[in-house]
Amino acid sequence: MSFHEVRFPTAISRGASGGPERRTDVIVLGSGAEERNARWADSRRKYNAGYGIRSIDDLHAVIAFFEERRGRLYGFRWKDHTDFKSCAPSAVPAKDDQVIGTGDGTNDTFQLTKRYGGGFAPYSRKIAKPVAGTVLVAVDGVLKSEGVDYTLDTTTGLVVFLPGAIPAAGASVTAGFEFDVPVRFDSDRLEINLASFEHGTIPSIPIVEVLL
Repeated sequence: MSFHEVRFPTAISRGASGGPERRTDVIVLGSGAEERNARWADSRRKYNAGYGIRSIDDLHAVIAFFEERRGRLYGFRWKDHTDFKSCAPSAVPAKDDQVIGTGDGTNDTFQLTKRYGGGFAPYSRKIAKPVAGTVLVAVDGVLKSEGVDYTLDTTTGLVVFLPGAIPAAGASVTAGFEFDVPVRFDSDRLEINLASFEHGTIPSIPIVEVLL
């Protein structure tokens, strides 16, 4: 998939609207009871960057970003200011925020994930775009060193343990991190009316998550 490892301007994404979307079929039976079926296994996030535009310079920055991405052609990174850490947005990521696997003595590769919910139907989200320099990895609570004990691919979210550091059978592998959402523009056209913008009309700049 065509993807540029560059982040959309964060000052603009901070004011954007949007969030996760799911697709559920709801059938109402003759009795009035419902049958519901989830069409998507994973949620998909959608945003409108137009709400983050505050000036003509912001518009110029988005147009330049849009042109370099060739509209919908190339994906890019997006910081969702409501959900960009392995913990709450106001907290500091810790090495034991998320359980990303259990060792078996031979498996050396673990995918960064984030768990949502508790005892009813928790959802595990794949984290494919961690932010470099923010990831902490531990095995059974012992912090490990990147480059010494493991390598991290910030384009896929894969943690690969090096020989001699592979987690033993039953060992809990945990991580803390910041991350971006892989997205693309959801239109090949930006329609911006400058006169309307100066009167307070918000331009529509749709952004949609891409599932990797």
